[in-house]
Amino acid sequence: MTYLIALDRYRHFSRAAESCGVSQPALSAAIRQMEAELGITIIRRTRRFNGLTDEGKRVLEWARQTLAALDGLRQEAAFAQEVAGGTISIGLMPPAMQTIPLLLESFRTAVPGLHIQVRMGSSADTIHRLRQQQLDLGLVYLDQIPDDSPFDTLPLYTEQHVLVAAEPLVLPAGRQDWSSLADLPLCLLGPEMRSRQIVDAAFRGAGISPGIVLETNSLEVLYGELLAGRLASILPVAALPTHTGHARLQVRPLGPCAAPEVGLVRLASSLPTALSTRIWNTAAGVNMHDVFTIG
Repeated sequence: MTYLIALDRYRHFSRAAESCGVSQPALSAAIRQMEAELGITIIRRTRRFNGLTDEGKRVLEWARQTLAALDGLRQEAAFAQEVAGGTISIGLMPPAMQTIPLLLESFRTAVPGLHIQVRMGSSADTIHRLRQQQLDLGLVYLDQIPDDSPFDTLPLYTEQHVLVAAEPLVLPAGRQDWSSLADLPLCLLGPEMRSRQIVDAAFRGAGISPGIVLETNSLEVLYGELLAGRLASILPVAALPTHTGHARLQVRPLGPCAAPEVGLVRLASSLPTALSTRIWNTAAGVNMHDVFTIG
């Protein structure tokens, strides 16, 4: 296509070949090959270049449009390599709430002009929204993603549950067994939440019925009771109220329980955007295992 455009411009085989940096026989052979592939005559030939046929003129116009589109694509690719900005939406489950400041800081460093939308919801709700292309990324329990699902997954950390309380409640030092919590007044997340289901399974495994005083799907409500020292709680490390600056908060590791991986999910694509690739690779470099592991 480049050779044909050059030939129309210079109206001379030798000068067209020179402008393209090839020999005249190479240019002539390439144009003959194009004619053979298309099954038409493009150039009127005598002993010299004698113009284009009507079919050749149409091919020339097509070639110009194609090369212009290709040039635009190259410019878009060069721009995308810089990824100067854009918008990305993230679905976040409440038990992973404290991961979001780490991710947002890393994303903004990688893409300074980035606009971010964060939507709170359960893992199931986030996965549904991803399927509907209402979200770009989701932070969910990875064991809820089927092996044959249309998603890419990126593990970030393994969830750990801990016992937490504030004065005047006083917790014993060291790691706590589930069986030792039977008489402790507790505020827990609602039973519909996956994090709570993990806690319930651990209590059943220990053969005890916990003293649950409050159940809520709101972390803010739970934090109010917890930080007032009225009730203890069992939470993932990534859901602890670190933003309060409460100096008397006591955190104790717990005995064994299910520890699912938490990570990012996105719809798989054979051609992910430059922004999606930059964000994904940035998240892969964030060390969350050390941040959200205690004892």
